[in-house]
Amino acid sequence: MAEHRKVRMGIDVGGTHTKAVAIDNLTHEIIGKNEVKTTHDHEQGVAAGVVQCFENCLRENNIAPEDVVFVAHSTTQATNAFIEGDVAQVGVIGVAGGGLEGWLAKPQLNLKDIILDEKVGRKITVHNEFIKKKALSDQSIDAAIESLKGKGAEVVVASMAFGVDSGTEEAMIHDRAEKKGIPVTMASDITKLYGLTRRTRTAAINAAILPKMMATANATESSVRAAGVTVPLMIMRGDGGVMEISEMRKRPILTAMSGPAASVMGSLMYLRASNAIYFEVGGTTTNIGVIKNGRPGVDYAIIGGHPTYINSLDVRILGTAGGSMVRINNSDVVDVGPRSAHIAGCEYAVFTPEEEIVDPQIELVSPKPGDPADYVVIRLKSGKRITITNTCAANVLGLVEPQYFAHGNANAARKAMQPVADRLHITVEELATKIMDKSFEKVNKCINDLAEKYELEHDQIKLVGCGGGAAALICYCANKMEVPYSIPENAEVISSIGVALAMVRDVVERIVPNPTQKDIADIKKEAVDAAISSGAAPDTVEVHIEIDAQTSKITAIATGSTEVKTTDLLGECTDEEAQQLAADDFGPKVSNVHLAEKTDKFYVFTGDRDGKHPIRVVDRKGFIKVQCSHAAVERCKAKDYKDVVSRMWQELATFKTDSVLRPDYFICVGPRVCDYAAVELEQNILLMEMDIMDRDPEEELIVVGAINDIR
Repeated sequence: MAEHRKVRMGIDVGGTHTKAVAIDNLTHEIIGKNEVKTTHDHEQGVAAGVVQCFENCLRENNIAPEDVVFVAHSTTQATNAFIEGDVAQVGVIGVAGGGLEGWLAKPQLNLKDIILDEKVGRKITVHNEFIKKKALSDQSIDAAIESLKGKGAEVVVASMAFGVDSGTEEAMIHDRAEKKGIPVTMASDITKLYGLTRRTRTAAINAAILPKMMATANATESSVRAAGVTVPLMIMRGDGGVMEISEMRKRPILTAMSGPAASVMGSLMYLRASNAIYFEVGGTTTNIGVIKNGRPGVDYAIIGGHPTYINSLDVRILGTAGGSMVRINNSDVVDVGPRSAHIAGCEYAVFTPEEEIVDPQIELVSPKPGDPADYVVIRLKSGKRITITNTCAANVLGLVEPQYFAHGNANAARKAMQPVADRLHITVEELATKIMDKSFEKVNKCINDLAEKYELEHDQIKLVGCGGGAAALICYCANKMEVPYSIPENAEVISSIGVALAMVRDVVERIVPNPTQKDIADIKKEAVDAAISSGAAPDTVEVHIEIDAQTSKITAIATGSTEVKTTDLLGECTDEEAQQLAADDFGPKVSNVHLAEKTDKFYVFTGDRDGKHPIRVVDRKGFIKVQCSHAAVERCKAKDYKDVVSRMWQELATFKTDSVLRPDYFICVGPRVCDYAAVELEQNILLMEMDIMDRDPEEELIVVGAINDIR
């Protein structure tokens, strides 16, 4: 074992397996891996598997506890709690002023039960109490808490009208509940956005999982401490960042969707995927998301059909994956999924020894009560039951290369599929194609929806496949869509890699009409402070600001690394290598690819296509940071950027019948590419000034003006 080796540990809790990866902090090389069954039924829940996997990885790879400088895990527990209804009853204490304010606020604070699954009656039970602001006191709060407890409430939410402007009243309720030993959430701790009902509902959803999540956090942290690791335990957030476990105890709702987030961040940081459709294929579900210009798509999470104010990666979850079962009628393939082989307790035909497949007979079953009885199971002469999956079909069609986890025995799959093909009066290959086509329909619609939302042109779409089942779907779908794809090394543990390499992240949102530079500076500082509170080293924090002119919402996204800084895995590329990367990304339809501008941190390449000038901004590590279909590029000194931006505002405008489309901007400043898309020139310059005001006036910048002529 190398002396003074520093190790980063990432643990991903999946639906079936919990996987740990140990990574060298200096080189990002994988030192070791471990995998255990996810411990859903253990008395300590999934925490038991996290600790078991963690300790196994230390022991098997001779990693001393003092070598561990970073340890983090994702968790499905929040998501599972909502799916399974494993939630506490919530008591809301609403507060508002008198008169019209109280009259308007009281019904908004009076939450109904939050339905999670109407079909099975799964819900978060909510009880309500209301206190007028002028009557708020220790005595009135205590009386409200006792009343809620008497109704069955196990946790408390404090929410006040305009509580985002002053948290004093919510803090009073918080302190009284804590003194009584009752878990409590302040609505203003969850979000600073207006919208009283939605803010209160988001806080109630958070509170409903507090007891369970706190127990898991305590069990995991104590076990990691017992193993001799002293660095803070970090938890993956649903928006792709990590936070210290102390923050998770307050805002466990932020961990919802952290499993898919881990996968996306692994692709982003480890695989050089700065622009891609991310495609993670498990046994039961496929997670699909977007990485654009080095950032994953983010949106507000919807939980149980209820919009929240919680940011999470915009990941679409499809019920078709590597192990999805086939559904048939007497004449055709009806569907593939959403049930998978392990739900039905069956092995995949393609992973069954060929000699066992004797006298295969079709049985149509309901994998779970209430499911349609049209899922195909194959009963063998021995009595063993196996099933046909996407993975079986992909192997029959010869799409899965031997190096991939999804590779199996195509002949075994053919033998199991033959009776189904006979029933439908088609060949086994035609059956395999029908199976893959059904899955492709779902995947294609999802990708097209994401491409439209994030304004990706067809020639910008590339699929990056991860997860053990990636090869079962991505090859077929990419070929049908006529887009490139890749399945990288270590794809099966990319989620754990994403956790190990994740950055600390926090988001601050405010509604500020006509913001001043001071308003933006204050919000930026608040975001920096929040990231530091979540575990980021102060000197590593960077903030990205967005302004939505329609809603007057300012969003500050702060990211930073933990105290032990990491180094980049990739060395710097040469000018020639950078140009080749840009040319490959442009594709064959772009001609005359050449270097337009460069700094010591970035290259900007342009070319020609159909009268337009697409550009790619490539950093020195070979990451493509910006893709534009048509743009102008200009180099200038920091002191002169306003002149360039103002001129581009006029020259790059596109005039439509009823509107004027102004350019978006990207500015290469120091080691960062900053992007701006405000609808007013003044707002763009306001944001730019925040990023450029501290730079040397003589420093060279590159300004890219992206022409909006396709919207």
